[in-house]
Amino acid sequence: MRRVSSLVVLAFLAAFVLPATVSAAQTETDDGDAIVVISGDVTVPRGQTVDGVFIVSGDLTLLGHVDGDVVLVSGDALVSGMIDGSLVTIGGQARVLPRALIKGNVHYGDEQPIVAGAAIVRGDVSKEDGFDSVDFLPFISFFLFWLAVGISMAILGVLLLLIAPRAAEAVAARSRERIGPVIGIGFAVAIALPVAGAIAAVTLVGLPLAFIVLLALLPLVALAYVASAYALGRRLVKEPKGRIWAFLAGLAILRVLALVPILGFLVGIAAAIFGLGLIGAAIGAARERPDPAPTPGT
Repeated sequence: MRRVSSLVVLAFLAAFVLPATVSAAQTETDDGDAIVVISGDVTVPRGQTVDGVFIVSGDLTLLGHVDGDVVLVSGDALVSGMIDGSLVTIGGQARVLPRALIKGNVHYGDEQPIVAGAAIVRGDVSKEDGFDSVDFLPFISFFLFWLAVGISMAILGVLLLLIAPRAAEAVAARSRERIGPVIGIGFAVAIALPVAGAIAAVTLVGLPLAFIVLLALLPLVALAYVASAYALGRRLVKEPKGRIWAFLAGLAILRVLALVPILGFLVGIAAAIFGLGLIGAAIGAARERPDPAPTPGT
């Protein structure tokens, strides 16, 4: 049962990750549900119908039919089909070609749309000044970065749990012991590695070593973050429930906190340091050898 649940989680992650990846290169869509794209261009071919279109960053070519609204946060729209709802462009420009039919309104926040004389817009074409007061680009950049980090950490954590489940339990066991030594180990590792790299960089011979040390910091911090997420999740999802669900629960908490300004940054640093301590403590415990058993008769 545990193996089956792991495959289910991997399938869920693939279903969550692939749409955002494929959408960046996608040129055509299929009939059916609404289209939601974080980053990438979308084309609705002639003869096809979708329920709605929402694009955070990308352009739209609409030749078919949208049975709802079309919203573009940052991107241009080329409309030659039919929109039953409204067309909203916040950070781009819309071009409404002669064969287009928009039954609702056309709202824009940046550039005024170009509407051909033969095009039909049954609603109003109006500028929404409220859009100007919001700078969407920093928000979009932050959201995309936050989303990428979350997906990367989820994939890394699930793979590690499938490959080395006993190591994960060893890390969780260290979190149930005294927290002070674990935090001390984390601070020691977090300080020692950059200092060692800086000292090595002083000499010409040590430059390759310094480069290797500094290059290893990023994956090590990612591994520590994942370890903290699993330790946190194990406090919420007790055994014998699945390791992966425990990890995802802990990761979800950390990623939600990451959305809070300043606090999210501090929580991320704390998670990395605590995770380094957990990994160091788990390695130290694994290296300890039990005392040899007394031989009979002694």
